[in-house]
Amino acid sequence: MLDTNIKNQLNTYLQNLKRPVELVVSADESAKSQELLSLAKDVEGLSTLVSFKQQTSVRTPSMNILNPQNGSNITFAGLPMGHEFTSLVLALLHSGGHPIKLADEVIEQIKSLPGEFHFETYVSLSCQTCPEVVQALNMMAAINPNITNVMIDGALFQDEVNDRNIMSVPSVYMNGEPFSVGAISVVEILNKLDINAVARKAEQINNKEAFDVLVVGGGPAGASAAIYAARKGLRTGIVADKFGGQVAETVGIENFISVSKTEGPKLVANLEAHVKDYDVDIMDNQRALSLKDGGLFELELESGAKLSSKTVLLATGARWREMNVPGEQEYRGSGVAYCPHCDGPLFKGKRVAVIGGGNSGIEAAIDLANIVEHVTVLEFDTTLRADEVLQRKAHSMGNIDIITQAMTTEVVGDGKRVTGLRYTDRKTNESHDVELAGIFVQIGLVPNTEWLTDTVELTGRGEIIVDAKGQTSIPGVFAAGDVTNSAYKQIIIAMGSGATASLGAFDYLIRHSETEQVTEQLTETTSAQVVAA
Repeated sequence: MLDTNIKNQLNTYLQNLKRPVELVVSADESAKSQELLSLAKDVEGLSTLVSFKQQTSVRTPSMNILNPQNGSNITFAGLPMGHEFTSLVLALLHSGGHPIKLADEVIEQIKSLPGEFHFETYVSLSCQTCPEVVQALNMMAAINPNITNVMIDGALFQDEVNDRNIMSVPSVYMNGEPFSVGAISVVEILNKLDINAVARKAEQINNKEAFDVLVVGGGPAGASAAIYAARKGLRTGIVADKFGGQVAETVGIENFISVSKTEGPKLVANLEAHVKDYDVDIMDNQRALSLKDGGLFELELESGAKLSSKTVLLATGARWREMNVPGEQEYRGSGVAYCPHCDGPLFKGKRVAVIGGGNSGIEAAIDLANIVEHVTVLEFDTTLRADEVLQRKAHSMGNIDIITQAMTTEVVGDGKRVTGLRYTDRKTNESHDVELAGIFVQIGLVPNTEWLTDTVELTGRGEIIVDAKGQTSIPGVFAAGDVTNSAYKQIIIAMGSGATASLGAFDYLIRHSETEQVTEQLTETTSAQVVAA
């Protein structure tokens, strides 16, 4: 099952096992079952602390990873390859006693959770977001034996997916009920399970001293800004809803100079590790609510916590633009999707549409055409905006139809899932219906600036207007990355603008500090003259 190179790497990792791990495989005569059996035997052969046996389970093929000492139970229903192979390796290590990279207080919080929690996480093996969720729940299961997690390959267990009307991954169920859809971290899971967690975190944040530079946002721009600020010796903090931002949802990155090819999750992990090399206070799972100027800048968070800082650097990035038509929100996650790489495999053999004819839209259509029965691309403009090479590829594929001058007007469904869409031909003004099972929206990005509407100057599209040094309309408030009016939205440009804005903040602090010193000296001199008089 595993080639020699992977076996050698896995053998190195398994040297970190400190206690026995038991593999229990449920398999039949199917090809996937036989592959899973082969994988389990390969793993067993690499460590004397790993044992293997077969036992019939509710789901076949599946493999349970058990720790006989503490009773932890992690299950993979399906073959954990592709993006999920890392999840398998980490499950083996954590079940075998290898230290889990979580803060001590988080580990104690997991241990003290009352009750039993049985999680089921539906994934697709091509989904780059899914491993983060699987690994978060697996870590919790390895810490607390009253928590279990089953990774379920949605493409393999299609009947379950259909019964539960799952059309977007990762989809998590807890104790048989829907729990979450999309990316979710350990801390976010704990916030949902432990009702007092948010209040405790808010209290901790309220007690923090003022920062020199407070970065809002943890994407490439925010990470770059924090590193540059910390290297200047400034007291630096990062507040982020989720570290990594949109990059975490990017599959292939081939234009990041000096790195010929990488993937979003890997780049995000490297960014976070680099930031942690410096004395930067990272406050994740925190969303900004308002910004006020009162000598020191005050940032209020949705949790109720407040932070103060001499300067603020806004790097909140952007999110997928929505169609804003009837039915979109109703069927979001039930046929309306925004990540073709994550959710595409759930539509195998079905008819889907892609909304948008730019690079992201045509790339999505090409990827989906290799999985689904048919793809219809709807472009609002008279011509596609995608690069010529992508257009040629799309036209060469026999199961992609492209319709221009098409304005989507409604998402149609049966109350449970998408059954089609309605669009208007902008040339003839005629309305048309298209029967399909899924709609992938790829129409660009919206800057995350709603909370700043009455604070800094914005463009008509909601982007923060900045000068050459990254400063906004408010002195001392800087901005960088996709949230600004930068001409191009690229990772490398966001990083560069993060560095620029951080250096701008440093320059502001130096000049502001000198002004304050001069003012204080003048005040002291004047006071002395008055006393002398």
